[in-house]
Amino acid sequence: MTIINTRREFKLSDKKFILNADDFGMSAAYNRAVLEGYQEGILKSASLVANGEAFDEAINSIIPQCPDLGVGIHLNIIEGQSLCEDVSSLVDSNWNFCNSYGQLLLKSLNKKDNTFMEQVEREFRLQIEKIMSKTPVSHIDSHVHVHSIPKIFDLVCRLAKEYGIKQVRTQFEKPYIIPDIHKHLNLKYPVNLIKVALLNFFTVFNEATVHKYGLNTNDYLIGVTYTSMMDSLSVAYGLMAIKYNKVVAEALIHPCRYEDGTIDNHFTEFLITKNKKLKDKIEQLGYEITNYVEKDS
Repeated sequence: MTIINTRREFKLSDKKFILNADDFGMSAAYNRAVLEGYQEGILKSASLVANGEAFDEAINSIIPQCPDLGVGIHLNIIEGQSLCEDVSSLVDSNWNFCNSYGQLLLKSLNKKDNTFMEQVEREFRLQIEKIMSKTPVSHIDSHVHVHSIPKIFDLVCRLAKEYGIKQVRTQFEKPYIIPDIHKHLNLKYPVNLIKVALLNFFTVFNEATVHKYGLNTNDYLIGVTYTSMMDSLSVAYGLMAIKYNKVVAEALIHPCRYEDGTIDNHFTEFLITKNKKLKDKIEQLGYEITNYVEKDS
């Protein structure tokens, strides 16, 4: 699949790279990663979770220290508690979200019952309005890519148009392989390839929806093929696989900065934000490191 962007004007460099921290506000460790990645690295964009346990800290402490951070809405109907009280198809008896991506997909395909989509809309509206009441918003995406589900994607685009959000993430990832055999000899890799195939398929339909609502989207996404295995090499080789001269490429990461010194895949993703060799490589490839605020200005 070839995606050629013809719906936006390019300024400065015609190749844009956006490193986005998903799950901003989910915990204090995510917030610390955003702050340090912004102040000392190349992180210029983060997507905020309205029902995250560290939402208030993100709003009151982190964002004021990151004046040029592009803040997006990370819609979440997968994890944590709902903001809306009457969404029984989304939550359990304790108001915790209880559906997997697959279950949400199946519910979205039910044409006989509109209850599910009505409840998704009510929850999404509350999440959007909670975040927009606290900070300017540059883009919108979702936890575990739930908005990639075509019927939900149409809803999100309609809401983005209504609330004046210009940028909605799509998930087309160009196939690529990095020279690290350990990342391919595990169960995560084949599962991730299935995810890539499904998300790429949905993007065919979702790009048409973006056009229908007059919105913008990224041309490529990096971060699904090596989900839970992302590092600086994954980002670099993902960008090297893209051969076009006019392109917006977004890499999604889930960075954490733990106070107790824990090292896991989230900490590895945090290190991406501060890797100077990666920054040099991105610039050598001709990309301007930016966010959706700067891109649309």
